[in-house]
Amino acid sequence: MPDNSHIDSLVEHLFRHESGKMVAVLSRILGLQNLEAAQDIVQDTLIKALHTWKSGNLPDNPAGWLYKTAKNKAIDLVRREHTFQKLAPDYAYILNSDFALSSAFHKVFMEDEIGDSQLRMIFACCHPEIPIESQVALTLRTLGGLSTSEIASAFLTSEDTITKRIYRAKEKFKTEDIQMSVPQGEALPKRLEAVLKSLYLLFREGYHSSHPDQLIREDLCQEAMRLCFILTEHTLTSKPSSHALMALMCFQASRLKARLDDNGHIVLIRYQDRSKWYQPLINKGFQYLERASEPFEISTYHLEALIASLHASAKSFETTEWKMIYEFYAMLHKLEPNPIVAMNKAIAAAYAIGFEHALKELKEISGLENHPAYLASLGEIYFELGEMELAKVKFQSAVESTDSEPVKELFRSKIQNCQA
Repeated sequence: MPDNSHIDSLVEHLFRHESGKMVAVLSRILGLQNLEAAQDIVQDTLIKALHTWKSGNLPDNPAGWLYKTAKNKAIDLVRREHTFQKLAPDYAYILNSDFALSSAFHKVFMEDEIGDSQLRMIFACCHPEIPIESQVALTLRTLGGLSTSEIASAFLTSEDTITKRIYRAKEKFKTEDIQMSVPQGEALPKRLEAVLKSLYLLFREGYHSSHPDQLIREDLCQEAMRLCFILTEHTLTSKPSSHALMALMCFQASRLKARLDDNGHIVLIRYQDRSKWYQPLINKGFQYLERASEPFEISTYHLEALIASLHASAKSFETTEWKMIYEFYAMLHKLEPNPIVAMNKAIAAAYAIGFEHALKELKEISGLENHPAYLASLGEIYFELGEMELAKVKFQSAVESTDSEPVKELFRSKIQNCQA
């Protein structure tokens, strides 16, 4: 029996990177009311790729093969159902002839049109007719390729809740006249806010994966950065907040190679080899941060990018500008007063003010009682204060509250340190 595991990995990789593109392009012609038909075509294409490639027919250009196959499947579908459920208005004419049909699909599958289709799809997913919580979930599922369980983890909610949100969003595509277009004027800021939130969550899922065996999923980080790059390059969406989010992603991504050691164990920022931080990405981060300063505005992404820039520019953990980081977290908490931000502010307080103060801030937070990072933060503060038994209790609770094996291993090593 031949080992086809590399084919499985290749198809999974291509699913992450190409499925969102193909769905966006197909929906451009078929119309958003036929989103499920577009997704079915892409799913069928990936299944066909698995069967065909495992038979020894791996093409020289796998991504190109997927696009050609998906395009042909879509053309066949429209031909079979000449009275296909309402197409997108701009493409209703393609039912008039086979030449128009093939020509239209060929055009939208061109490289520059693929990027434009994705941008249109992002904003369609974030249409005001769709509830805000469904907007982000649909974007992550449709363009980011995340599973419902991954999205549920990002929202700290159940898979059933996410499934219902996505279903409601798709129903809106069927009942409302939602077009794939980039909004202009007063409609843009609110829609852009939802788009940026989706990309932020996509990147975060890659950076702190909810997968039990994978702490980091670089493919998700790359996909979030690629989509954000599209925003920064488009005239209508090249806004300060778009550049700020891109800066944040660059700073964070620059540290990916240093976050795990050679054995796959987590290396906290305090102990990371900073020579492994990728300087070209750090430089890009500062470039985007500069672009984010005009015209002047302060968003949550600006503040997070500024915090990340201070980590990126510090020569060591000890020489980090902790007081400035704490001040930025305080500003961030005013803009986004949620418990995660409060926790990060408290952690910064440990090094900016003192461990006693940090402990006081942590204890004032509600809503994170069973959150592994919160429990581990309490354990770390108790450890620094010499309260070893309390530290052990918190680290043990942190172990029990996570499904991630790499994270469990980190917390167990903390417990051993308490006993040393």
